[in-house]
Amino acid sequence: MPRAKYDHIYKDLKEKIETEVYAYQEMLPSENVLVTEYGCSRNTVRRAIAELTADGYVQPMHGKGVRNIFRPVEQTAFIVGGIESFKESAIRNKKTPYTKVLQFTEITVDEKIERRTGFKKGTELYYIQRLRSLDGKPLILDHNYFLKELTYGLTPEIAERSVYDYLEGVKGITITTSKRTLTVERVTQVDEKYLDLRDYNCMAVITSQTFDDNGIQFEYTQSRHRPDYFRFQDVATRRKGPGEKHAVFS
Repeated sequence: MPRAKYDHIYKDLKEKIETEVYAYQEMLPSENVLVTEYGCSRNTVRRAIAELTADGYVQPMHGKGVRNIFRPVEQTAFIVGGIESFKESAIRNKKTPYTKVLQFTEITVDEKIERRTGFKKGTELYYIQRLRSLDGKPLILDHNYFLKELTYGLTPEIAERSVYDYLEGVKGITITTSKRTLTVERVTQVDEKYLDLRDYNCMAVITSQTFDDNGIQFEYTQSRHRPDYFRFQDVATRRKGPGEKHAVFS
């Protein structure tokens, strides 16, 4: 199925949901109406709806239709369950992103870095420290470790734009999986140096190990967020227990 077609439908419906063309709890147009409106097949519409469902925008109900369950939030929302670059998150939240590279160097993994990142001792990495701003506010401090063997050619200029754009568009890397841990940690001297923390003495921290489609870890990142400005969201579904039937939607 051509991605461009269902992706266009997905983005159009998503925009209509976010701008409240379809109000919260309202039913979306029926599948038949959407097929006619977009001039496509049922499978294409279903694929777009599946994407919206995975992102937490809608909930399909067997025999009833698809309901809008999206509620906008004032804080910038970062998606925990998906893999999204900083630039992509900013665009989705209608914010203006800016990235400043504070440090860019090549390092060799020692025992301490191996324990922290999962990269084997002796491996060559790019280490990048980046300050992330939204609408002019410095709010995030990222510590990135990239496997040099797979990401060779990274530069500070690329790091200021989008590393993922470079890896996917130029290096041809397929980014598939990210294992993440969310913690609350005390601020560090580096946090205080670059971020306006007001009276906060802690940071919301996401630590991630990211893998390509061959199961090779190419990135370890610790992303440190000012706690008052961010909301981390995910979409969870309850799984049926053993022996229970799962609902099937046609």
